[in-house]
Amino acid sequence: MANVTRYDPLDDLFRGFFVRPVEMSNMSEAPSVKIDVKEQEKAYVVHAEMPGIRKEDIHVVIDGPSVSISAERKQEKEVKDGERTLRTERYFGKVSRSFQLGQDIDDGAASAKFTDGVLELTLPKKAATQSKRLTID
Repeated sequence: MANVTRYDPLDDLFRGFFVRPVEMSNMSEAPSVKIDVKEQEKAYVVHAEMPGIRKEDIHVVIDGPSVSISAERKQEKEVKDGERTLRTERYFGKVSRSFQLGQDIDDGAASAKFTDGVLELTLPKKAATQSKRLTID
């Protein structure tokens, strides 16, 4: 017969809080930029979550229907006398995200705003070029 043990997740949380750090398995992975993409009649609107990043450290590249967002969060080392860091869970380093849209973007008319840790891109659609049928002489 199998032994059954009772598992209380709060017990492990409190033990980890007071005795040892709680193990976080995915903390070694770089976080991804989470985005929402909405299509309007004449433009795409993209919202990208980028908390803790300064707008000067964000770069957006548009190439046809491709959009690339990259940023770098720099670690600021402020060490005070008599203080030591026990655990750091905030990520410092580079993050990036690239995606394709259904139509080419008019990069000359595109705009970006950064408010409260959210990057908002307004990406106007490029006017579709009409195909031209050639007559053969």
